[in-house]
Amino acid sequence: MPGSLIVISAPSGAGKTSLVHALLEHNPQIGLSVSYTTRAPRSGEIDGKHYHFVSRERFLEMAKREEFLESAEVYGNFYGTSQKWISEETAKGRDILLEIDWQGAAQVRKIFPECLSIFILPPSMEALSQRLNGRGTDDPSVIAKRLAAVRDDVAHVAEFDYVIINEDLNRALHELESVVLAARLRGSRQIARHQQLINQLQTPEN
Repeated sequence: MPGSLIVISAPSGAGKTSLVHALLEHNPQIGLSVSYTTRAPRSGEIDGKHYHFVSRERFLEMAKREEFLESAEVYGNFYGTSQKWISEETAKGRDILLEIDWQGAAQVRKIFPECLSIFILPPSMEALSQRLNGRGTDDPSVIAKRLAAVRDDVAHVAEFDYVIINEDLNRALHELESVVLAARLRGSRQIARHQQLINQLQTPEN
């Protein structure tokens, strides 16, 4: 049975990346899709692990060849997900997580309407500002752009299946794991996984 696609989106600074890392640490059977991006690596980021860092020219060539399941321009940089890799991994029955923005999530839903989509919200605008400034990785002008974009990001929250408020990381992680577990236990997926058992239980005794 094909694996599931789990799509997680959030405004910048909502703690999405920390939640995703914690989820994957607790659930190593879930694979993380590594996006392609034209932005420069941040301190400590490794090519091929955190992102596939490529030139703007190469990214546009890949987009022209329709290699991306989804792609978007965010704060002047391009991001995209390899459609071939996603198809290969889910065909193996593996659940794959996509950490993408709402634009990419909308594109994925058109191709995989059965995907599980989750939106992460910060507890307040003040907390969001503190987190962005606390990173120490972006210029004040970039932080200002990210804060200004929050209203537009949050306007798409109703498009997602689930919404989690990330005020406390441990509580948010518990809620995220609960959503993922519930998705795995959907009737259609459980019936497909355990058809032999269901058939056996329905067979009259001799």
